[in-house]
Amino acid sequence: MSELKITKENFEQVVNTDIPVLIDFWATWCGPCRMMSPVVAELADEYQGKAIIGKVNVDEEPELAASFGVASIPMFVVIKGGIIANTKIGAMPKTNLEAMLK
Repeated sequence: MSELKITKENFEQVVNTDIPVLIDFWATWCGPCRMMSPVVAELADEYQGKAIIGKVNVDEEPELAASFGVASIPMFVVIKGGIIANTKIGAMPKTNLEAMLK
């Protein structure tokens, strides 16, 4: 399973779940975002059924990005039980993203 494309249309449905949701705010022109893309894809495969791994393209979904106060990308947000549990900005090792989900 690949990462879920999150839009303002499906956002509420995606985050209203009992499992953690990791959202990657990214853009095609962002070098660090492109560097993180395979890592996020790996997590989507490894955490299938245990977490939802999604991506928000900030150029396509500016309102959604603004609602999270995205000023720098990549920005990673973990939502648990409908509440923001963790936020990190920038490229990082896969282990850091995994730690955010725990």
